[in-house]
Amino acid sequence: MTDPDFSAASIEGFDADDLLACYASGVFPMGEARDDPRVFLVEPDDRGVLPLDRFHIPARLRRTVRGDPFDIRMDTAFDAVVAGCAQSAAGREDTWINAPIRALYSQLHARGFAHSIECWRDERLVGGLYGVTLGGAFFGESMFSRERDASKVALVHLAARLRLGGWTLLDAQFMTEHLKGFGAVETPQSAYLRLLKAALRVTPDKTLLAAPLSGDQAVTAALQPLQPTTQAS
Repeated sequence: MTDPDFSAASIEGFDADDLLACYASGVFPMGEARDDPRVFLVEPDDRGVLPLDRFHIPARLRRTVRGDPFDIRMDTAFDAVVAGCAQSAAGREDTWINAPIRALYSQLHARGFAHSIECWRDERLVGGLYGVTLGGAFFGESMFSRERDASKVALVHLAARLRLGGWTLLDAQFMTEHLKGFGAVETPQSAYLRLLKAALRVTPDKTLLAAPLSGDQAVTAALQPLQPTTQAS
């Protein structure tokens, strides 16, 4: 890792429990490259955060989502979504998603901590995203598209379900121009850790991640005020 924006430390031999502890402490894992078996813990100086109370959907995308171009499913093809995110694409010839990363997130998925939002058309997976949930925080990991706007539609549906379920933090990890269009803000790590601490005390309704929503319902939910949350004891 050479990006000056973050520090990274190499780690070996940790499991799903260790990975959850990393998220709870404000760090996350990445690989160097697809064929490099090493995994690093990353703590950026600044985080990309999508404020759920100020989530933005560009006008054209609102029309697209409301048109229900895809069949939206959750957790029906988690490993396939991760594989899609790891594939080469224009401008992204290599990937940080290596074999150990894929194995770790498969473990988290089996334990109910990692989820995929999927876009299907004619029974073909055409895009989606995956991430990790812990308390009232959702950590977005990666997304992919095989058809126009598929990953963007998946993100809107994710935000809608997070709002309905009472999540309070949507962590995008790194700030990008793409995410700015959804209202993402660059947040110093110190401020992010305060947001994370508060979010970890929240108990969202995880059943609402799988809520059946039309495109119109998803847009409405993604843009509505946050729902009251339940603090864990």
